[in-house]
Amino acid sequence: MHAPLDDAAKKIIEQLQQDGRRPYSAIGKAVGLSEAAVRQRIQRLSDAGVIQIVAVTDPMQVGLFRQAMVAINVEGPLDPVADALAEMIEINYVVVCAGRFDILCEAICEDDAGLLELISSRIRTIPGVRHVETSVYLKLRKQSYQWGTR
Repeated sequence: MHAPLDDAAKKIIEQLQQDGRRPYSAIGKAVGLSEAAVRQRIQRLSDAGVIQIVAVTDPMQVGLFRQAMVAINVEGPLDPVADALAEMIEINYVVVCAGRFDILCEAICEDDAGLLELISSRIRTIPGVRHVETSVYLKLRKQSYQWGTR
C-alpha cells in the first residue's frame, strides 16, 4: 500500500489531470517547486505506479461505436475468469466485486455484431462463467479522471 500523498504531490497530479502535457516549468510555478523537483516527483509517482500519463481517446472518434457494461457471475475461482477477460482487447476495465455480480467489465466494440461475438463466442465460453448480463450504453453523461487528490 502506498503512503498518503503529500500536498505537493496532489497539486502536481491535479495539474497533470488538467493537461498531461503541461511543461514541468509551468507545473512548478503553479505548485511552488522548481522544474527539477517537479520532474523528480513525477518520475517517482510514475515509477511507484501512482500515476500514468496516457492519451485518452474518445471511442466513437476512433470507430468504436458500441460500449457496454458486462456483469458476470462465476462458478468457482474468480481470478482465472478475471484474468481471461483482462486479456481481451475489447475489454478495458475489469473489477472483481461483491454483490449481485462477481465481475464487472467494460467492453468497447466497433458495433453490435462485434459485441455479440465478444459475449457469445468469447466471454460465455470462458470456463467458470455461469451468467452474463449486458447493459449497452446509450449515452455517456460523465467520464472523469479528476479524482484521487482531494
